[in-house]
Amino acid sequence: MEQTLHRVAVTGMGAVTPIGLTVAQTWESMTKGLHGIGPITRFDTEGYKATLAAEVKDFDPRQYMEKQEVLRSDLFTQYAMAAACQAMEDSGIQEKVAPDRFGCIFGSGIGGIRTLESEHSKLLERGPKRVSPYFVPMMIPNMAAGAIAIRFGCMNSVMPAVTACASGSNAIGEAMRLIRHGYADAVITGGTEAAVCGVAIAGFSNMQALSTVTDPEAASLPFDRRRGGFVLGEGAAALILEDYDHALSRGAVIYAEICGYGSTCDAYHMTAPRPDALGGTKAMELAMEEAGYTPADRVYVNAHGTGTPMNDRLETVVIKNALGQAAGDACISSTKSMTGHMLGAAGAIEAIACVQALRTGVIPPTIHLLEPDPDCDLNYTPNQAVQADITLALSNSLGFGGHNACLAFRRAAQ
Repeated sequence: MEQTLHRVAVTGMGAVTPIGLTVAQTWESMTKGLHGIGPITRFDTEGYKATLAAEVKDFDPRQYMEKQEVLRSDLFTQYAMAAACQAMEDSGIQEKVAPDRFGCIFGSGIGGIRTLESEHSKLLERGPKRVSPYFVPMMIPNMAAGAIAIRFGCMNSVMPAVTACASGSNAIGEAMRLIRHGYADAVITGGTEAAVCGVAIAGFSNMQALSTVTDPEAASLPFDRRRGGFVLGEGAAALILEDYDHALSRGAVIYAEICGYGSTCDAYHMTAPRPDALGGTKAMELAMEEAGYTPADRVYVNAHGTGTPMNDRLETVVIKNALGQAAGDACISSTKSMTGHMLGAAGAIEAIACVQALRTGVIPPTIHLLEPDPDCDLNYTPNQAVQADITLALSNSLGFGGHNACLAFRRAAQ
């Protein structure tokens, strides 16, 4: 018996990022080419190789959570809850979907690493009795999804995606599949991360992943020959995905249709991508095939674009392999030049950037791209946003462990 595949709509969005505390603020900053990178304020960086990060500013979790909830949750869960609350309000779906048809798949690459760091310090300095009884539920990466499900009564599939830098994209893609194959009517999905802390900065620095420059204007440099690593970012982004017919029946505003998803693994190395770019290429091809790509499509690619020497060169190969001759005509940009690398939240905020690009016809720029790398020779939308009438938006995410994910979006066609 042939299965009916359901179309999937995006009907709500929320965001807490280094360049804005809402989707509107974040998108305005992106289109203006404003970044959120500066000296780390969360701890004393004396002796650290990397001293810059893209921190979230002026965030108050009490706008979204009761005081006791805040005290018993890590910052990564607080960011996730804020983004989810915004997306739920935006969608108007509350009480318009049955709880057993309402899911939540929310990604985080690391989970509560700030809680782990602080509670371990208590253990060493003050003994085991001082470790919080909430330590474990505050730390574990599934707690963002769990807390959101409790708040909004999601009784369908509720789980995290934990695939390093691809976590947000994998969460969204798996949420799409739940709806496409009829297992759910709506899913709260996205990604979150709050890893600006001493142990994370030290760890990423010592594996030579982070930029060590001290000038915020020269730190996150995707596709630039001067690039030397990524800048750690933080925050969360959430999307409400919904069965297209369900959304139409309740008169929802449909921002875009998520119409393709590719998920592959390099099966090659813990941190390095495959030199032949096979895994990333296949992820893009799968998403494009499901989205019904044709050479007539006008494409925007929100690149993974971390600003590490190897990633940007090989992602250029991925895009060329997947798009063929059309790669030279595609609009491409890395919004990590502005947000930094938000790890498990990166794919989610970049999915929202794709939706906004489709809705507005504005391609956000890759800022600080002043010295193009000859090995990165595509159109990366340097320094200023441009207008483009795109028909297909693709979002790439490539994570440690060899995880590759690509999401495809089209304009809503009601």
